[in-house]
Amino acid sequence: MKQETVNLASSDRGGPAQPLLMIKDLKKYFPVRGELFQRERKFVHAVDGVSFSVAKGKTLGIVGESGCGKSTTARLIARLLTPDSGSMIFDGEGVAEFGGLEFKEFRRNLQMVFQDSFASLNPRLTISETVAYGPQAHGVSKAQATERAHALLTRVGLKPELFATRYPHELSGGQRQRVNIARALAFEPRLVILDEAVAALDKSVQAQVLNLLQELKAEHDLTYLFISHDLHVVHYISDEVMVMYMGQVVEMGPVEDIYGNSRHPYTRALLSAVPSMDPANRTQHTPLSGDPPNPINPPSGCRFRERCPHAETVCAAQVPALMAAAGNAAHTVACHMNNPLSGHTQTLMEVAA
Repeated sequence: MKQETVNLASSDRGGPAQPLLMIKDLKKYFPVRGELFQRERKFVHAVDGVSFSVAKGKTLGIVGESGCGKSTTARLIARLLTPDSGSMIFDGEGVAEFGGLEFKEFRRNLQMVFQDSFASLNPRLTISETVAYGPQAHGVSKAQATERAHALLTRVGLKPELFATRYPHELSGGQRQRVNIARALAFEPRLVILDEAVAALDKSVQAQVLNLLQELKAEHDLTYLFISHDLHVVHYISDEVMVMYMGQVVEMGPVEDIYGNSRHPYTRALLSAVPSMDPANRTQHTPLSGDPPNPINPPSGCRFRERCPHAETVCAAQVPALMAAAGNAAHTVACHMNNPLSGHTQTLMEVAA
């Protein structure tokens, strides 16, 4: 294959020890339309001070209830939405308005795969044209882009002689999602955001796509942000897991620590709601009671306190800091029970239970 004239991916600038992506205090508030003469403007606190980092070649799974801010966070990182505040560093350089890496170059290094595989594709373009469109827009010749598109279609299990000239409506959901993955890889990205990318697929096709994602990650040295409601899928594909509630991070750590030794009551409630095939391990009572609080006027202190069985006075008075769990610096928890100095009566005792 002839060498392309445009380099679609940046080289590794900071080495393997430097995180590929670092997010600091990311915020996004959406204004709410009020009454005509209403003086005070109201906002939905969609993402409220989210900070995290992702190591190169790793997969960070992001979980939480609907409306917790998972997808909004992804769109802010991809700059499909403009953040109100916060900073983002990609391989040691700031992005766009933060200085450093130019926005166009950043976009080449980041691609996104959405849940709705049909709506993500242009119905007027053939599958080959869809995959080749992006590289052509960045200066690659039509012949080279088409050759690369056919190679990627072959890699994701779609033979070009059978699928290259087809249109999206002629493909199944699983085949369309493979096309979306091939299109994302056409830019040779370093970071791929997968927002419920397998949620609409049946279980057998879902397993095939997940295995494909794992293989492509190893082959292309990719880093994933994987957003999903399915905790089984997140457990399978992730290296680290970040749990969000009401626009904030409540727990983050290695996947086995989160699933085997979760410290936050909300994380425990999520995991206890996962269906089990073991008859002796069935959920006997509702993991959570009540509804999530109003995101326009979130509660003071800990936002989970109104649904938490361990809530005390300190939970309403102070916002819990996201700090390392006892004996594990890689595992962070935002809960007063995790802080020996918080004054919570169940500090450490309940966490260790």
